[in-house]
Amino acid sequence: MTSLVITGLFAAIVVASFIAAPRRATVEGFFGGKTAGQAPGLLVLVLSQVTTWIFARSLMNSAILGYYYGFPGTLAYAAYYLSFLSGGYIVAQLRKRGAGSVQEWLRAQFGGAGARSYNVVIALRLLSEVFANLLVVGLIFAAVMPDVAHVSTIAIISVAVLGLAYSAWGGLSAALRTDVVQMSVFLVILLAATFYLIASPEFSFVAVLGAEGASGTRPGWVLLAVALLQVFSYPAHDPVMMDRGFVADEATTKRAFLHAFWLSTLCIFLFGLFGIQASLMGAAYEGQLLGTWSAMFPSWVFILLMVSLLVSALSTLDSALSSSARLVVEEFAWAPRSLMGGRIVMVLFMIAGGVLTLWGNATLFDAVAVSGTASMFLTPVMLAVFVLGLRVAVWSYLGAFAAAIIGAFLYFARGWESVAAILPEAHKYEQLLVICCVVLAVGFAAVFGGARRVAPSGLD
Repeated sequence: MTSLVITGLFAAIVVASFIAAPRRATVEGFFGGKTAGQAPGLLVLVLSQVTTWIFARSLMNSAILGYYYGFPGTLAYAAYYLSFLSGGYIVAQLRKRGAGSVQEWLRAQFGGAGARSYNVVIALRLLSEVFANLLVVGLIFAAVMPDVAHVSTIAIISVAVLGLAYSAWGGLSAALRTDVVQMSVFLVILLAATFYLIASPEFSFVAVLGAEGASGTRPGWVLLAVALLQVFSYPAHDPVMMDRGFVADEATTKRAFLHAFWLSTLCIFLFGLFGIQASLMGAAYEGQLLGTWSAMFPSWVFILLMVSLLVSALSTLDSALSSSARLVVEEFAWAPRSLMGGRIVMVLFMIAGGVLTLWGNATLFDAVAVSGTASMFLTPVMLAVFVLGLRVAVWSYLGAFAAAIIGAFLYFARGWESVAAILPEAHKYEQLLVICCVVLAVGFAAVFGGARRVAPSGLD
């Protein structure tokens, strides 16, 4: 019965998304987000920013980190949402310099090598978004329909096809409009489930704030340090956020980033409470917490949690696909700037993300850690240019880029014997912290070793 209700509610949300998608697709709407020639307003932009950043993987990460590391674990993941503040600053600096995207600014600063290296990182980021959200869909249906053969694969394919259908119709304009519907539903669901949790006699905010988690708080505090090191560059490598920084006027965009910050942080923290509470009640960890929650909560609360995850997955998929189309068509120029060109790119990214779900890695935070580390080459570069007004040499930029990519690879391959030999024998998050510190040290040395002061002009 539970599985039928979850499937029915999710199907209704998919239908609502189709209805909300624009009836008439245009090239400008597909790649630029305008509907009938109009840029999105403040409410649309805020809800779109939030729903694309509190995606299913993030909700699960917040809850799982809360389960294992208590309040510090959830706090560490919530710290990544400071990205809306640093992202708003980055967008303002780019627009101040007349740039219409991160790539345009990098191309002006460092030529084709600058834009191409950045594009490689964000292509991997977008692919990981498609993969991770499809993976969560598979995990959910495997948890609620354990007796159905191949249910995970069937669910992944079904959601991929449905999400692709309305995304490929309207591109970014469809993503923006459907985000409003999906975020509105998500907020109602999350608030209802949270009200039940807080009102239950077993819940205590004092206990939550002092929660040790199933594995102790130390890794949570370490991960908080990692998040604070990565948070300045993190939004710059997220094309979903950056694309939304250039679709409305500057005043609306600035306000949207500020409102998106507090709203998304609140949502992540509230969802993390469910993981923390599970550890406080001594519940056994089962299936990315999905099995744990099914035993802990009444069926209606479990249904709300599952539907909220599915809605978040759907909303992120359409945004990741629209950004993928813009990247390949407008930046790589590998496909014509047409509706058909953009749709072909979306299909290819969805297929690639679906294939990656067969890889078997269900550690959801790994993609965040790896991509966040890879993005750190931008921290010394942006500080040098935006804050100190310096001109950075191309070799310096590429040196910082190489350090970040090597660091990301080392964390990804930490289980390999050859890589483990050069990393400290410590918890994986402590290894990640060391890697991030080294990446930043090398990056700053490279950038300031080849920087010089110039008078600001154009895209400098």
